[in-house]
Amino acid sequence: MCVISEEAITQFEALMEQVDEALKTTFQNIHQGFPRDTYLRFLKAREGNVANAHKMLVDSSTWRIQNEIDDILAKPIIPTELYRAIRDSQLIGMPGYTREGLPVFAFGAGLSTYDKASVHYYVQSHIQINEYRDRVVLPAVTKKYGKHISKSLKVLDMTGLKLSALNQIKLLTIISSIDDLNYPEKVVSYYIVNAPYIFSACWKVVKPLLQERTRKKVQVLSGCGQNDLLKIMDYSSLPHFCRREGSGSSRYSGSSNENCYSLDHPFHQQLYNYIKQQALLRRPLRPVKQGSVHVDFPDAVTEGTEFVQTLESEFQKFGKQNGLAQSLDDLNINDHRA
Repeated sequence: MCVISEEAITQFEALMEQVDEALKTTFQNIHQGFPRDTYLRFLKAREGNVANAHKMLVDSSTWRIQNEIDDILAKPIIPTELYRAIRDSQLIGMPGYTREGLPVFAFGAGLSTYDKASVHYYVQSHIQINEYRDRVVLPAVTKKYGKHISKSLKVLDMTGLKLSALNQIKLLTIISSIDDLNYPEKVVSYYIVNAPYIFSACWKVVKPLLQERTRKKVQVLSGCGQNDLLKIMDYSSLPHFCRREGSGSSRYSGSSNENCYSLDHPFHQQLYNYIKQQALLRRPLRPVKQGSVHVDFPDAVTEGTEFVQTLESEFQKFGKQNGLAQSLDDLNINDHRA
């Protein structure tokens, strides 16, 4: 594991003091009053190399300026019906917090279809959730717990995973690249639940290819993961698909207020209302424009893109070997024995 020295942090800080004012301004939105934490994150992402970490942060700050990321929380996706469709097809939510105060984010990796809007809308929505997490959620929980909290935890639900998920590889690669290059080291742990046989088989191949610091973050839990997750969070913070044993389901049939993916869930209501309020504050006399925000997509190969692409390759091999052309559930191999 890479150990970051005080000398490296001091050198990084000195380099950032030399950048222009525009970069310094956007850097404030990145660090939210805790620049040291940001230096540490970018240094870890570049294995302690100060020059590489500095270039990464400058490139990220430049990307933010060129794509107006500092203003993205004032650009709501409208009309509401379109945003609801995005929420129903890009399954992500925040059901609660761990007992240590880390936000818990849930992802419906198996059932997200990304078929209700253009790629630009899904990328915009993803970045908005990242920015809301970093600028609103984490500062609020830092104040509540009286200690700096800058990371979160992710629970990935593999329910319904099919070979057709390969159709979304391009979008997932874009999102992974954006996160790797601009939001490094923001996740403490990834918990994978409801993993079908195909994922477990492919994971054995992919796992050794990951860097050690990433590999240690990923845990494939048994079944819906409820027993393991209750060791670090209360029942009320469990994602809805972890609240019962057996076949977990991202397409939750209960109350939409409990389904953390739904626009009706408190987290998404707060997020969407915040963005609309910010839009009114920035442009009180002008109507909010419709249309997606077009963000430049990175073309660099990152660890995240390599992971997605390797997983894609293994899925294809598995499909050819087994002649799979339908849902894994239909073949009775979604046995959740990770």
